[in-house]
Amino acid sequence: MKKQSRSILDEINESFPKRNLSHVVESRGSHVINSAINLVNLINENFSEDVANDLTRRLLNSIKSGDPNKFERGIRKVDKHED
Repeated sequence: MKKQSRSILDEINESFPKRNLSHVVESRGSHVINSAINLVNLINENFSEDVANDLTRRLLNSIKSGDPNKFERGIRKVDKHED
């Protein structure tokens, strides 16, 4: 009989307890929310009130619709006006 060996990755995966899906979702959600808050603060600090409101609205709409292009178009529009 041939002895079956396991990879080091299998060993590592089995040594740690399985993560609960709700903990993973909570952790990732918390990171995303904190990143979004930091981004909105950065936008508010560096753009006029009108532009900041537009970019913030586009950011939220992009998240709701799942379409990052909406936010990217807003950034490109701002870049165009600055040139």
